[in-house]
Amino acid sequence: MSDMVRTGGCLCGAVRYEVVGEPFKSGICHCRDCKKVTGSSFLAYADWAPDKFSHTGDVGTYNGRSFCPACGSRVFSLSEDQCEIYLGTLDDAPSEISPQVEGWTIRREYWLPALAALPQYERDIP
Repeated sequence: MSDMVRTGGCLCGAVRYEVVGEPFKSGICHCRDCKKVTGSSFLAYADWAPDKFSHTGDVGTYNGRSFCPACGSRVFSLSEDQCEIYLGTLDDAPSEISPQVEGWTIRREYWLPALAALPQYERDIP
């Protein structure tokens, strides 16, 4: 396990976070909720154990997804099992974190190609 530290945050800088080590899962999700949260055609994410995550700044939370109340950026989702980082919020771009799975492919936009080398799930990723 790597001791690499990655940092990220919201657009205005009021919310900052750090994750330690490598994610245990990463992927692309095409579900309706992820599309609405990002305002895009999919969400690119990576998951860490909660004890590998810390943040500063006040966050608002809606339906488990945390955002900056000042600028509105959606930044991460926390649960007892995982911390899901939205890869677009990482400071270093492009990130060397590649997707390992692609979920909700049944809702993938017709103009987006499948990531053929990855496991594909029509709905939730097990």
